[in-house]
Amino acid sequence: MRSTLIGIGVNIVLALGKATAGILGHSYALVADAIESGLDVISSTLVYFGLKVSTLPADENHPQGHGKAEPLAAVVVSLFLFLAAFAIAYESIERIRVPHRLPAPWTLLVLLAVVAIKEALVRFALKVGEQTGSNAVKADALHQRSDTLTSIAAFFGIAIALVGNYFRPDSRWATADDWAALVASVVIFHNGINILRGALFELTDAHPDPALEEEVRRIALTVSGVENLHKCFIRKMGFDYFVELDVRVEGNLSVYRGHEIAHEVQDTVRAQISDKRFARVLVHIEPTLPKDRAGL
Repeated sequence: MRSTLIGIGVNIVLALGKATAGILGHSYALVADAIESGLDVISSTLVYFGLKVSTLPADENHPQGHGKAEPLAAVVVSLFLFLAAFAIAYESIERIRVPHRLPAPWTLLVLLAVVAIKEALVRFALKVGEQTGSNAVKADALHQRSDTLTSIAAFFGIAIALVGNYFRPDSRWATADDWAALVASVVIFHNGINILRGALFELTDAHPDPALEEEVRRIALTVSGVENLHKCFIRKMGFDYFVELDVRVEGNLSVYRGHEIAHEVQDTVRAQISDKRFARVLVHIEPTLPKDRAGL
């Protein structure tokens, strides 16, 4: 949440700076970049409130917590990306069709500064997203990276327009700036698809990571009394993971011993996979299969 607030503050400053530079410097690519930063502010605000809701404790209506609010925030971020992509693409095409002034050379310096600041912010947010396992924070970071890409596209578009017009003066060179904004809109749309896919996977309880299942199975098999394993289902909700694991033990064990083994599996999984937050490790005890049914 703190990293998201930092991003909101930085993007407000960048949006205002780029909008002013774009208008004064006659660069639509820079104005489009400012629009993207403005949407970053809105989406980051939504992510912040999504994170705030997702950390609320479980209650009567939400016995498993409010973790779904976090991927829902990521869905909203993706919708803002789609909106930005279509708006920028439409305006770029319109400007390509109508002659206009060349961008001012000094706008290149503004873009260089913007790229440096944004990339530093993106790397910081991605690191936080990886450490916390938050799809919403990672989605917001990728959204902000799309802002970096629009700035890079704008830089090359303006540079091509200025250099081309210097060697061969022609009013059509000014459209290079708009073509750059159009290319940036495609990149923004692609990022939106990637973010939406990840958020929908989590909302529909898709398996978060095959490697995590393998690790859970490996650890469970190290517990004394566990003969073999059957099903293992894992789902992610916000920052929490929920595991359902079928553990097979000797069929003649007492109920009490089976209960002990189940708790040992739960405690061992939580202790050895400390970088994940397990809200629940539900262990179902089953008897081992008879020899003549092995493998069925």
